[in-house]
Amino acid sequence: MEPDSLLFSFFLIFSGAALASTLALFFRQPLLVAYIFIGGLLGPFGVGYISNSSLLTDIAEFGIIFLLFLLGLDMQPSKLFHTLKKTFLVTLASSIIFILLGYSTGLLFSFSHVESLVIGFAMIFSSTIIGIKLLPTTVLHQKHMGELMVGILLLQDFIAIFLLVFLDSGNIEQSSALRVLLAFPLLLAIAYFATRFILIKLVARFDQFKEYIFLLAIGWCLGLAALASVMGLSAEIGAFIAGVSLATSPISLFIALNLKPLRDFFLILFFFSLGAQFNTALLGQVIAPALLLAALALSVKPVVFHFLLRRFSERSVLAWDAGLRLGQISEFSLLIAFVATQSGMIGETASLVIQAAAIMTFLVSSYIVVMFCPTPIASNPKLRRD
Repeated sequence: MEPDSLLFSFFLIFSGAALASTLALFFRQPLLVAYIFIGGLLGPFGVGYISNSSLLTDIAEFGIIFLLFLLGLDMQPSKLFHTLKKTFLVTLASSIIFILLGYSTGLLFSFSHVESLVIGFAMIFSSTIIGIKLLPTTVLHQKHMGELMVGILLLQDFIAIFLLVFLDSGNIEQSSALRVLLAFPLLLAIAYFATRFILIKLVARFDQFKEYIFLLAIGWCLGLAALASVMGLSAEIGAFIAGVSLATSPISLFIALNLKPLRDFFLILFFFSLGAQFNTALLGQVIAPALLLAALALSVKPVVFHFLLRRFSERSVLAWDAGLRLGQISEFSLLIAFVATQSGMIGETASLVIQAAAIMTFLVSSYIVVMFCPTPIASNPKLRRD
């Protein structure tokens, strides 16, 4: 087996990821930290066993596309409207505060205005993995908490998807507003009519052939992603619209369940490629801004969410609980950094600051939530909830 072959690379990636994930689970850490770590270890800036990370990056972009497709599948307007209405002002106010924090930090360390703005955008998002997956679902208090957090996280997802439209174009100032205004409604119209008059009829006629539904969903997702790219939008926004167009379909749950393993396969590659591109030689340049950014996220975010939720009549205990669970930088922040770097909007150093800060907040926030909040894996037996 050739050391540079794709088979050998996949062997190292997935075997290494399995080993690192085992250690992460023992220490109650998010699995994506393990994927990033193994990427850094095996990549060109580590031991160098995998030197061609650009190919893996290209493959890994499919993970982002499938992630946004599945996110769209979960967004049924009728169910979300009430929850989103309750959390809109909290999300809007907190996002403005976090953008200003990140932007000020970027300027403090002499990053350009655009790079500082992207750092500010990255500060908006909280981790769905830590926020939702560590949330008990059988206690009434936690069900209400879950509704609040889902509303905030979904609105943050909307902001992220909106940002991707502009970041993928290469420059916020040079983004063609007219192009977006024309292409976006046209893409929505194509998705609506194709779903209503073609996809739904095909599904109704051949729904007993599960592999056909699976292939149809992948083709629809990638087809609309490609069309969006041709129209000057990002492939990610096309995939998201493809998901939303099928959200009210009776087969949306089947598609979501069956696509998740495929999504996870590509997302492992995505987070591995992020780690593989982490230039450790620049660590000395990014450690100070990354530490400050992580410290601000871990300390300011819980306080901001507590204050805003209390202003909207939530109890103090619940507001603190939600604040602690949302007090980190998100995996979506890594995606924002990745897309902004690929489009040439920010340099490698600014991207590394976001990545390093996000990883630090994943590690510390996981321990905070496990130690001080009710979770299925809480350290304190009194806080352990299923």
